[in-house]
Amino acid sequence: MAVHLHLHLHPFIILSSTLLILIFCSQTESYTSSHITLPSIRTRSPPVSISVADHGTTGDGVHYDTESIQSAIDACSSAGGGRVVFPPGKYLTATVFLKSGVVLEVQRNATVFGGTRLEDYPAEQSRWYVVLAEDAEDVGITGGGEINGQGLEFVVRFDERKNVMVSWNRTGACSGDECRPRLIGFIRSRNVRVWDIHLNEPAYWCLHLVQCDNTYIHDMSIYGDFNTPNNDGIDIDDSNNTVITRCNINTGDDAICPKTYDGPLYNLTASDSWIRTKSSAIKLGSASWFEFKGLLFDNITIVDSHRGLGLQIRDGGNVSDITFSNINITTRYYDPSWWGRAEPIYVTTCPRDNTSKTGSISNLLFVNITATSENGVFLSGSKRGGLSNLKFLNVDLNYKRWTSYDDGLVDYRPGCQGLVNHSSAGFIMEHIEGLEVENVNMRWLGDRVRKWNNPLDFRPSSVDNISLVNFHSNSYGQ
Repeated sequence: MAVHLHLHLHPFIILSSTLLILIFCSQTESYTSSHITLPSIRTRSPPVSISVADHGTTGDGVHYDTESIQSAIDACSSAGGGRVVFPPGKYLTATVFLKSGVVLEVQRNATVFGGTRLEDYPAEQSRWYVVLAEDAEDVGITGGGEINGQGLEFVVRFDERKNVMVSWNRTGACSGDECRPRLIGFIRSRNVRVWDIHLNEPAYWCLHLVQCDNTYIHDMSIYGDFNTPNNDGIDIDDSNNTVITRCNINTGDDAICPKTYDGPLYNLTASDSWIRTKSSAIKLGSASWFEFKGLLFDNITIVDSHRGLGLQIRDGGNVSDITFSNINITTRYYDPSWWGRAEPIYVTTCPRDNTSKTGSISNLLFVNITATSENGVFLSGSKRGGLSNLKFLNVDLNYKRWTSYDDGLVDYRPGCQGLVNHSSAGFIMEHIEGLEVENVNMRWLGDRVRKWNNPLDFRPSSVDNISLVNFHSNSYGQ
């Protein structure tokens, strides 16, 4: 193992023979990524504007308006495209299908409610959305109003730890415990734009992109109940050329979640946003069968989240050229039933089970990161898959405990080793080739975190080629 140290270490730092844990603090420095190309969204002047009221909607939120809404969409599409307008009111609907050239304009003081009955959705579970666009071009949603999935109507038993939800698998419609409808879906679509809209209370995932190209999501908000599982904010599956900016996401499960099920994911930029979640604010995976490459996350504020920045690679896909810059993170412990242990940064690759391949993670850059958290950073490759070429530049990490949940556990879930007992530390590392740390500060605040075993904790046999420059660590009792 080659370790090159240029350190200013606090006297209490111990290099353990077990694992490695670091913690960083930074000076501010501007950073510009050169490997991200923003997609261009084709704009057009809408030739028509059609009100759903003219097609017979009641707008009372009690009677279903599905047929009237779909009639307005079909008429707009037949006329060459334009806007379908929802004037102020309440619109209850089963699944409606968005068509090429059509933008839904849900005006302020208008709310579209998704139905809560199984018969409100198509026979195929893969098409369970309140609004769904398939194989469409030049489509979007805007208007300043709200689309609401009535997620709380799917709660069988309210629980402060994690709500128990309706599962339609009892009808034979699908299998598993995640048989609930998503809110908005764009599948195999191009030139998608979602802006100036409030997406609230999804029963399952909120905004879902599947094999899409050239998507622009901006100036919009997502809200989901904090105790509802699987109500992800934005899931991006196998989609390329995506921009997410100026968004507010407050939800119970992963906020921004790129996945690769059936193809690679390239060129994603997420910036200038605010996130609060009971799971991971940003998480790659865990669905990860294909490549992730060329992603930038910049100028993001993460508050009161169970995890901050996460890579959860489990299925053999490779990850490279990812930048996290200018990010402020606050993490805390929630219930152990949720994946995560309050890590501000969490990077793992390991096989999901004994039938899975192990993917690699390489060329990650963390620059201008500030975090206050109850637990340390966790970086873990595996014996069968590599974690290499990580760089931390200008990072400021503060450790402070303020909840009463137990620590001393490392969370590999899903799969892998599950929850593993391990002494708490600032930065745990294993199975890594190539780590560069520059201008990093670590602060331990309060007597509880001062009792942690090691700021830096690593297995020497599994970590190679480490360079630490201007690394500082201090402890402050309270």
